[in-house]
Amino acid sequence: MLKADRIARILDHVAEAGSADVHELSALLGVSGATVRRDLHLLDEQGLLTRTHGGAVTGSVNLELPLRHRTGRQQQEKRRIAKAAAALVPDGAVVGMTGGTTVTEVARALCDSRPTDRGLTVVTNAVNIAADLIVRPEIRLLVVGGTARSASYELVGPAAERMLTQYHLDIAFIGVNGLSAKEGCTTYDEMEAGTDLAFLRAAARTVVVADSTKVGRVTFAGICPLSDIDDLVTDDALTDDQERALADTGVRVIRA
Repeated sequence: MLKADRIARILDHVAEAGSADVHELSALLGVSGATVRRDLHLLDEQGLLTRTHGGAVTGSVNLELPLRHRTGRQQQEKRRIAKAAAALVPDGAVVGMTGGTTVTEVARALCDSRPTDRGLTVVTNAVNIAADLIVRPEIRLLVVGGTARSASYELVGPAAERMLTQYHLDIAFIGVNGLSAKEGCTTYDEMEAGTDLAFLRAAARTVVVADSTKVGRVTFAGICPLSDIDDLVTDDALTDDQERALADTGVRVIRA
């Protein structure tokens, strides 16, 4: 198991159970107790849980995993999703991109699939995506400013939303933390939700990119109902029942 996956599973388990001991986590992850202790020490130093004698408790655990701990999760699925999403972008398009690990993969897939200048403009509020794209002279890059969120590497808030009203996007890719037929698209932070909605309102075509583990989940802040979304690009682990429920809202589901 990759360290990123191991760390994420520890945080998920401790957040859900409230506490866990080293032996329990060792059995869950299939690694030695020494490895678990090192991971817990690291997470305690980062303030993501509280180390105790023999284990850990939630303490001030933030249910939103920082981006650096989410990068390795569902990696192969995200790359397939990204490739399918990048294929939706026509030449000459103005492309909006919010933050998140799956949208970051879309940005990379877009570059990989278009080795020559195809006249693309990317508008993003994600500083990590901007850092990836700024070295690509064939892509015109516009970075939306705002308040920085360390958990997602995004610039969000009223300044970002005002800036987005000045632009027209041909297509926007949105990352979410939860997605359900009843509650729509959700995320952890209300300011991020408002900025995501501004991207959607500026776009002629709206696309959510999310692996199937996000489907059926509901997190704190609502972004929009699914009726505001044109397409969902997800992985092939989505069940037929889930796809039917989502399609009934009017969204087109693309499995990668």
